[in-house]
Amino acid sequence: MREIDIVYGDKLIPVQLPEPVLIAAPESGAEKVAAISDIRQSLQETMGNPIGAPPLHEMARPGMKVTIAFDDPTVPQIENQVWRQAIGLSLETLYTAGVKKKDIDLVCANSLHRKFTRREIGQLIGDDLVKEFGYQVHCHDAEDKDNIVSLGRTASGHDVELSRRVTDADLVIYVNTLLQRAFNGGWKSICVGLSTYRSIRQHHHPDIMSMSTEQNTMHDILDEMGALVEAKLGRERFFKIETLQKNFFQVARFWAGSIPATRQAALAEMRRRFTRRRDLVHEKADIVLYGVPEGSPYAAFSCTNPFLSIISNGLGYLGGVIEGTGNPGCTVILSTPAKEDWDLPKFAPYKKLFDEVLPVCRDPYEILDRYADEYANHPEFIHNYRFRHSHHPALPIFASFPLRRLNYAGRVFIAGAENPEMIERLGMQPFPNVERAVAAAREIHGRDAAVAFTKYPVLPNRFFL
Repeated sequence: MREIDIVYGDKLIPVQLPEPVLIAAPESGAEKVAAISDIRQSLQETMGNPIGAPPLHEMARPGMKVTIAFDDPTVPQIENQVWRQAIGLSLETLYTAGVKKKDIDLVCANSLHRKFTRREIGQLIGDDLVKEFGYQVHCHDAEDKDNIVSLGRTASGHDVELSRRVTDADLVIYVNTLLQRAFNGGWKSICVGLSTYRSIRQHHHPDIMSMSTEQNTMHDILDEMGALVEAKLGRERFFKIETLQKNFFQVARFWAGSIPATRQAALAEMRRRFTRRRDLVHEKADIVLYGVPEGSPYAAFSCTNPFLSIISNGLGYLGGVIEGTGNPGCTVILSTPAKEDWDLPKFAPYKKLFDEVLPVCRDPYEILDRYADEYANHPEFIHNYRFRHSHHPALPIFASFPLRRLNYAGRVFIAGAENPEMIERLGMQPFPNVERAVAAAREIHGRDAAVAFTKYPVLPNRFFL
């Protein structure tokens, strides 16, 4: 037997596993990268030596209307102060170039995520900035039709809609504070963060969304959208700050300059840094095991519900290791209490889909076809998104996409769920602990079946601010 520590909600617990156990560490390359000790100094140097664009002080001119956009708090940050330092340095440069404060808007690029309160935004960029800029601090509203502009269609027929705070600005500065493999960054920051459901639905699809640093169809579409944006508005309108973290607590690299150039530089670094998921173990196993941390990006300033812990996190963000470490038909074991903490009305659309749809339909393609229009246009949920800090009702449709991994895995066991009946309603099998779940999996795959265990860290929900 081998003892390991596995994540269980907001803590690590010891479990006993029968050999053979294959250990996978998906972010092991991060330890080879040095952390930046002085965030401000590194940002100053990076912004002063941009790639693919002139320095910010050469782009800024008196009389300009400027939008400084930044990631919303679904991006996990704890100590590094990237938001505050990058925005502060940008403002210093703009003021020196003669741009007036009255002509600068600060915009949280929350996309279809819920809008955040001014107090919450203050924890990102500083209460002093929120107070200083007053109602020049905004959250994006994807349903504010009067302030959404269509830029037309790309050559492949993709509709591009953006906030007027992008299209009407003379200069857009974007502060991207995290790259989660190749999932975010690049044109996703603007063409998702400051866009609409009509645009976003074109690349948010079970077969398209990807974290891959190579052959990433989602970002191919976003790059095509970005090319249209630059053709319509001009390349000289955008200045991007891109961040690669050593881990969730420390920063490894910054890039500044054009959106295409910073994206390519970041991809090259990520390819060197990250182990491909298919290379995490020397041979694939029939049992895939990992723990699901308590925190979720979508529960910033809130709490995690079972939709987020089991599907969005468990099969989604963490679930890439299923294909990487498991054989087709493998048994996936998730260690999680799957707490039923529904923060309403913020998560009312999630709860509706979880309660009414998932017990009877767990095919993400069918969910998309049958329910997307109903949810995305739900009048009450749209009102709550705009005025009650609720997530957009299209989000639970997108959040169901990780269920496609059920087409690869044979079954999903949940170890340690507080409500076993809820797990059974999802078509999954509950077990009181990891040991019992592994024993049941070995009854299926053979008593010598290997367990591929992926080590994930504890990330309590407070980590997501």
